[in-house]
Amino acid sequence: MIDRRTQLATLALIFLILIGRFSLGETVAKADTRPSIILCMGDDHGWDETGYYGHPYLHTPVLDEMAAQGLRLDRFYAASPVCSPTRGSVLTGRHPNRYGTFSANWSIRPEEISIAQILNNAGYACGHFGKWHVGPVKADSPTNPGAMGFDEWISHDNFFEMDPQLSRNGGPPELFEGESSEILIEETIRFIDRARQKSKPFFAVVWFGSPHEPYSGWPHDLARYDHLPARYPDQRVTVTCMETGLQVRRPVGDVLRERYAEITAMDRAMGRLREYLQREGLRDNTLLWYCSDNGVPPEGMVTMPLRGRKGMVYEGGVRVPSVIEWPAGIPEPRVSTVNAVTSDILPTLCDLAGVPADQRPLDRPLDGISLQPLFEGRMQQRPTPICFWHFRAGPIARRGHPPWIDPELQEGTTPLVKLMNGRATRNFVNYHYPEIQEQDFGGARAVLDGRYKLVIDGGQKNDPPRELFDLQDDPAETKNLIDAHPEIARRLEQHLQSWQQSVLESLTGADYR
Repeated sequence: MIDRRTQLATLALIFLILIGRFSLGETVAKADTRPSIILCMGDDHGWDETGYYGHPYLHTPVLDEMAAQGLRLDRFYAASPVCSPTRGSVLTGRHPNRYGTFSANWSIRPEEISIAQILNNAGYACGHFGKWHVGPVKADSPTNPGAMGFDEWISHDNFFEMDPQLSRNGGPPELFEGESSEILIEETIRFIDRARQKSKPFFAVVWFGSPHEPYSGWPHDLARYDHLPARYPDQRVTVTCMETGLQVRRPVGDVLRERYAEITAMDRAMGRLREYLQREGLRDNTLLWYCSDNGVPPEGMVTMPLRGRKGMVYEGGVRVPSVIEWPAGIPEPRVSTVNAVTSDILPTLCDLAGVPADQRPLDRPLDGISLQPLFEGRMQQRPTPICFWHFRAGPIARRGHPPWIDPELQEGTTPLVKLMNGRATRNFVNYHYPEIQEQDFGGARAVLDGRYKLVIDGGQKNDPPRELFDLQDDPAETKNLIDAHPEIARRLEQHLQSWQQSVLESLTGADYR
């Protein structure tokens, strides 16, 4: 016969087990409600190059449908007017000048904390697919995707075309036959299937090689744009030859035919991904976010209504297409004109994934803000300005400062068509920056606050030193209001200079001490 004390002990044990199961079940339930996340990025995809913005030629039915059914961000910006820096901003939530990723082929620093590291620690399966371009992807690189928090990767040091050579988890380059956007999506789907087998939410970064030049495409995609060469019979542009890897002059109509074929193929690959998510019951709670890394290159400017291009801090260089689908979190279609930037991606995803404050990089300056209130319809205006700064990287390279990373570890391995100094691969650089000098505040820079944007040294030789634009009334930046609103210009310039000081202090390595 069981005595009363044994009965009480047994009941207490049962109670504790039930409480434990309830707590565990509650934890699992919370984990199950976190969204899976897919970040997709085009390469040199200009702001106007979508059907939903009324492009006269382009066929982008998938992006058009995403824009119609999800959240369309009409005032979304790349943190930089060139590629590597913007990609660094996505990974870190910080402006790339803080860690010396000034331009193409300047690497990130290993001390940076990436969104993949954060989400990996939070229990997400993390995979990277496609263009990396913030350091070599080889196994011994301290800035490869694995070192920055990705469980697996099939990636390229730079950009790529049809039949790309990619590295799988840091191994030697492998030939992947086919259209590159399709290849990346198929590999992403396999990664998602593996994550589901482990009952993990997934974080996939898909950085396409399209539509960066040199251009190529399937015959049926090219055929859609066969009418373009006759539209532009006299204009010529400089691009890379697919056969030689060297620069050539070609008719712009021929180039656009191939460029638009790449965009259409990329759009179709996005459709394949969306169909998979729908078929597998994943679409409702998967956040699918598409944007570009910078504005349109010179050969794509014939239709651009905005001023400037890739490499400039005018709207044509930094404003990019961006659409988000997440039915569970954004159930109704909306269009937002709130200013947002790629640096916002890290803090936004931390909020959506429920990452605790002590697991975020709060010990160093962030330049992005969380867009969760925007997703929920509670943000009508951005509370902080966005600053842009295309740093003059050449002087730093010539100062003779020691490299931040061993140059051998910065050597790339994955080949591409476009040759640089006779090489089909790309190496990376990053330097120590021990002190701040007065001339370091130069370079093309801008600050955007609400409707007003101040541009200093816009990147063209004939530009006046300071320009103030009202983007609400003048999105093409045609009217300089610097004399009409000197107090606004003064306030914005003071903010920009203070921000630059903070960035340069980060550049010295102060954030890592």
